[in-house]
Amino acid sequence: MKRSVLTRYRVMAYVTGVLLVLLTLGVIAKYLLDIDGASSFVSVVGIAHGWLYVLYLVFAFDLGSKAKWPVGKQLWVLLAGTIPTAAFFVERKVSREVEPLVTDDGPAVAKA
Repeated sequence: MKRSVLTRYRVMAYVTGVLLVLLTLGVIAKYLLDIDGASSFVSVVGIAHGWLYVLYLVFAFDLGSKAKWPVGKQLWVLLAGTIPTAAFFVERKVSREVEPLVTDDGPAVAKA
């Protein structure tokens, strides 16, 4: 498997995880603390998280299919983007597991 497959997944796991934590904090600020401006923050971050979560699903599914994961594991990785902070832990575990499968298919260097 190419390194780019793992890199895409890792980037989207972090982006999705950060946005979900921000969204959770925004919801707490909006509904529990009744802070002005939290409503628009939740709206913007919620939309961004929703669209980027779709990309996360695509990249995580691509990684899982190339790593030949069982369905249960694939579902856990896909759902990690919906549980605050879970994406960080799952990403670390997945990266360590998949790293030996990664091949560096860079451009060939001619030797003299």
